[in-house]
Formats: sequence, structure tokens, C-alpha cells
Amino acid sequence: MSRPAVDAMLYLLDQAFEGDDEHSLLANLRNVRPHDWAWRPNGGSRSIRAIVRHAGWAKRMYNDHAFGPATASWDDLASVAMDLDGRRDPVGAYRQWLSEGQRALRESLAALTDADLPGMRRTHWGEMMETRRIIAVMIEHDLYHAGEVNHIRALCQSDGTWPGSTP
Repeated sequence: MSRPAVDAMLYLLDQAFEGDDEHSLLANLRNVRPHDWAWRPNGGSRSIRAIVRHAGWAKRMYNDHAFGPATASWDDLASVAMDLDGRRDPVGAYRQWLSEGQRALRESLAALTDADLPGMRRTHWGEMMETRRIIAVMIEHDLYHAGEVNHIRALCQSDGTWPGSTP
């Protein structure tokens, strides 16, 4: 069975989440120190922890509503966060939880064919959306939040330079 569009989208999803370059979500979490985790910039409301919580739960919400029973809600995140925050290594626990959400989403997408992509699916806010758009949103979502993590980490560590650049 040929499915070049699904395979291309899976490749982009993988790259946005765990690619080796500086654009992926996991790559931007590699240099986050425990102190950086809950730090917020002056006047800012988002910490890296809050961004990872949001990104991980969004993976589950989109997956559950588009490909599953549509029972997950944002309210469910509170108990997950309490459990993960209470672990000895909360940063590692959140990374693992984030990866588990990615694996589940990826499995749902890997079961698709190219013919499924224009089909409509549920969103967690109650509207219907094309399957390919849902996948695109999830790719964009990881890239967007990777940039946020990078920026907050750079502010916290007072290191906003790129390799080979000068401030």
C-alpha cells in the first residue's frame, strides 16, 4: 500500500518532536536545568513546565478526540500534573509522559492511509476538521512550543546565542 502523504506527515511529526536539530521540542528540553523548569521571565506567565504540560496534554486531547472515544478533557490534566510534579525527577517524568503522548498520537497517525487525510474528524473544542489539518496543527504545535522553551531557557540561563554566533 502506497501512502506517501501519510509517511511525509509522520516524518515531519517525528522531526518536530524529537529531531536532532535545535527545532524539535525534545532537543530544546535537553539543556533545561532543574532550576529552569519552573522559572518564569519577569512579567511572564509561562514556565517551561507549564509549556510541557500543555504540549503533552494537547497530544492526548487531539488524539483522543480525533482518533479515540473523545472522553479526555483539560480538567484531567490537574491530577496528572500533581503526580508528575511529586516525582523525584519531575523533569524526567514529564519528558517520559510527553514521549508517551507522542507515541500514542504517532500510532494513530501511522494507521492512516492517504485516502483518510481529507476526511473530517472531531476536535476537542467540538468542531470537525480535516484529518490532515489536525496532523499539521500537531506538527506546528511542537515547533511553536519548542521555540518558547528555547526562549525561556535562554532568558533563564542568560544565554541567547546560537552556535557560531556572537551576541
